[in-house]
Amino acid sequence: MELTNEEKREKVRDFRPIDDVFFEVLAQNPKVCEEMLRTLLEDESLEVISVITQSDERNIYGRSVRLDALCILGNGSKVNVEVQRSDNDNHLKRARFNASSITVRDSNPGTRFEEVIELYIVYISEFDFLKGDKTIYHVEKVLRETGEVIDDGLHEIFVNTVIDDGTDIAELMACFMKKEVKSPKFPVLSAEVQRLKETEGGVRVVCEVMQRYEKLAVEEAMQKDHVEKIKKLLQKGCSKEFILDLDYTEDEYTEAVRELR
Repeated sequence: MELTNEEKREKVRDFRPIDDVFFEVLAQNPKVCEEMLRTLLEDESLEVISVITQSDERNIYGRSVRLDALCILGNGSKVNVEVQRSDNDNHLKRARFNASSITVRDSNPGTRFEEVIELYIVYISEFDFLKGDKTIYHVEKVLRETGEVIDDGLHEIFVNTVIDDGTDIAELMACFMKKEVKSPKFPVLSAEVQRLKETEGGVRVVCEVMQRYEKLAVEEAMQKDHVEKIKKLLQKGCSKEFILDLDYTEDEYTEAVRELR
């Protein structure tokens, strides 16, 4: 059933910047990303030239790579920002996977390794999974024998919304948890939240992304159901040809085989 305009506004009012749907729309504004990254990377001269989000038609990285916001900076570096509310996976390995995928996709055949992109992974979570009671953590490669930090062009930064250390970063993270953002320190974020929630155009854009997320959720649930049914057929000894003739996809079959191993 189609929602009324007031029902749509009510749904949008409940969103916070930490929520996937709302963050994706916020991140489409390069100035919002620029204000955020200047704080998180502690660089007031940082410039965001453009942003690729999950719904961007230019996003050719594939659905397996999480691109809440891939920011291209003025100096040519890239920053992949991910917001994560679920604590049901290995976050360090997830960040590593995304970094590897982006690096390979953005490297042309014959590229000298010296020219491999400078990449920052900024991982924002609703929990302190590193359990160090810090708002922000910087993961670096260190020579065990000498303590020297090695710079290979990858920078991993993990930020959370639960630890308040009194810094501007903690204040920004507090904004991520609010339905209304009115912070003098973060005027661009505050203005964009207000625009998306209080104007007809803003509400429409958020609802479009929300509907896409809902459609994806239905598709993923259907795919999961198909995989379970294929697993049962495989356990009964059915052949691949028989299963694919039932209109299951090659990807679903491959996933079922993988899960049975």
